[in-house]
Formats: sequence, C-alpha cells, structure tokens
Amino acid sequence: MNTAGAVLTRTKVQPQLDFNFKKKHVGILSGSFNPIHNGHLMIAQQVFEQLNLDKILFIPSKVPPHRGVSRYIPKVSVDDRINMIKYGIRDNPNFQLDMTDIDLGGVSYTYETIKRLKERNPNTEYYLIVGYDIVESLSKWSHIDELVKEVHFVGVCRKGYEKKSQYPTMWVNTPVIEISSTVIRQRVREGKSLKYYVPDDVAWYIKDKGIYKK
Repeated sequence: MNTAGAVLTRTKVQPQLDFNFKKKHVGILSGSFNPIHNGHLMIAQQVFEQLNLDKILFIPSKVPPHRGVSRYIPKVSVDDRINMIKYGIRDNPNFQLDMTDIDLGGVSYTYETIKRLKERNPNTEYYLIVGYDIVESLSKWSHIDELVKEVHFVGVCRKGYEKKSQYPTMWVNTPVIEISSTVIRQRVREGKSLKYYVPDDVAWYIKDKGIYKK
C-alpha cells in the first residue's frame, strides 16, 4: 500500500509574515474533492498551523478548468462531493466548507473565486494552497497576473518538485502522503478497504451511497 512517504522536517515558512492583526488570514484548498481524502486534510492542517491562519476554506469546484469542460464527467453528484467534505472536516473547527465555486456555476476559475471572496470579505487576506506541480503551471492560469495581486500562493511539498516559482510563493513543508482520489475510486471498484485513505465517516458515506462502484 503506497500511502505515505518520508515526513519532512518542519521549517519556518519563508518569508516570515508580518500579519496585520486587524485582518483575518484564511487559507483556501480548492478542487473537485472526488472524494476528499486524508492527504487533503493533512496538508490543510499543516498550512493552518505553520502560517498561523484563522481558518481553512475547502472550496469544491463546480467544473474544474484543468480537465476540460467537454471531457469532464463527475463521478458523483455535486451534492455527494459536498456531503463528503462535510463529513471529512466536521471534527475540525478550523476547517470550513465554502460554496463560492458552486454558487458561481460553470467552470471554476480561481481568479473569479478570489474576486467573489474578496468582494464579500474585503478585510481578509487569502492564502491559496497549491502543490509543487501546480506551482510550475501557474503561468497557464486564467488572469494569473491579476490573481497574484489578490492572493498569496502557498506551495506545499510534492515529491520530485523543487521549491521554485516565477511568482511570489510561500513554501510550507508537509508530510508526503501519496494518496489520490483516483486511487481511492479504484480501490472502491476493486472492493478494497479505504481505511487510512479517507476519514471513517467519508468511507461510510461512500459505502452507504454505493459511490464509485462503477
């Protein structure tokens, strides 16, 4: 079972933040969460602690832009993905479900998401959590030049990638956990256990609803 790699030594985030304590500082973890898994939760917790944030938002995408609109067919309904997030984060008061992308509808572009969040919460600084592999592709993102002015990028550890970016990026070391939603869906189809891959409540929900069996 390929679920975990070596745990990296915790280091201070570079650069150190000079927080304006009149503002709130909120992390964002977005994606399809199809399903949410322990890797997502570990990353969110590490960023929350190391950056001393107020909370982490889990923002499920309506339709992820990176997969192509015409080819992307959700394996489960939006409601099921939302419910799995609720079950996955309900024991952590620092984690919160946010429906911004779902409410916007259509393809989920990060720039539009951040724009809407800042319209609603002008006194909040947002920290967008992305993997090392995603950092390397930021130049291809929609409105990237405007986006870097509106949000702080937080790069988290991914095996095989260097800490470098052409855009301002804060780096956070996290345990390397080799879990993917694709592997989880495959394990369900093969009738294998999801123990230690997803929270127990999420595993129960997947089994109860018969998700991913086909």
